[in-house]
Amino acid sequence: MGLFDRLKQGLSRTTQTLVSRFGDLVRRADDAADGALDTDTAESLEEMLIAADVGVAASRVVVDAVRHGGAGGLRDRVKRELLRMFEVAAAAHPPVTGPSPRVVLVVGVNGVGKTTTLGKLAATLKASGHAPMVCAADTFRAAAVEQLEIWAHRAGVEIVRAAHGADPASVVFDAITSGRAKGCDPILVDTAGRLHTRVNLMHELEKMRRVAGRAMAGAPHEVLLVLDATVGQNGLVQAREFLGVAGVTGIVLTKLDGTAKGGIAVAIAHDLKLPIRYVGIGEGIDDLIPFDPAAYVDALFEAA
Repeated sequence: MGLFDRLKQGLSRTTQTLVSRFGDLVRRADDAADGALDTDTAESLEEMLIAADVGVAASRVVVDAVRHGGAGGLRDRVKRELLRMFEVAAAAHPPVTGPSPRVVLVVGVNGVGKTTTLGKLAATLKASGHAPMVCAADTFRAAAVEQLEIWAHRAGVEIVRAAHGADPASVVFDAITSGRAKGCDPILVDTAGRLHTRVNLMHELEKMRRVAGRAMAGAPHEVLLVLDATVGQNGLVQAREFLGVAGVTGIVLTKLDGTAKGGIAVAIAHDLKLPIRYVGIGEGIDDLIPFDPAAYVDALFEAA
């Protein structure tokens, strides 16, 4: 199964929310001579987008952009506007290229599947020809280290770990040093799950960033925030809390297959101006795939 088909399958619950109503809206709008939306159709479109968790702000922007007609039918106009939002977010945080290895911090709150996601990311990157190393910097939770070791073994990648309770920043330093010596790239750092109210954990994260920068110029080169798609708009609240402290540059959106509100990807792009790097569409080791905005938008509306 190709990536588009896998993404489409993962979005099936969201698509079901959109398809039945959007098809009717398309017919109503396209029957108008100039393609403009009457008040009822515009309001129905906004409600439909909000129901899919596109978010109030992004939904209104979409409706305003397509309300007065334009090139193509309503479906094409909506898809173009959604793609524009993803393009703006991608331009705000382009992928960092440069010295090897790239250092990637993976952050998030407890319960979003952060360690599992990092393991899947390592497997995905190895399958695409990279030689990733994983760093177990969540040293205060023994289960996290053990879990990451299992994933590293499954993915066939190197892992750097330390004794329980060790200084996470020192583990990051050791991983970068080891990764450079062994030619590993990228280095994926698993951090402790944290909330913005846990000041000590946020300070620890800042320390890891500083130490990484001393070990490798420009590190961390990417900070990926793992969000659970099933929590919807609450994920945006989490993301905003991490932006200032962690310097988030991209999102990994998990459990996209478990929600009818997969439109949260649009809300993230519009409200936070953060690109989505990967999406989780299942529980298997190969069920984390690179996010393709065009494929995502096509999958949302293909059957509408």
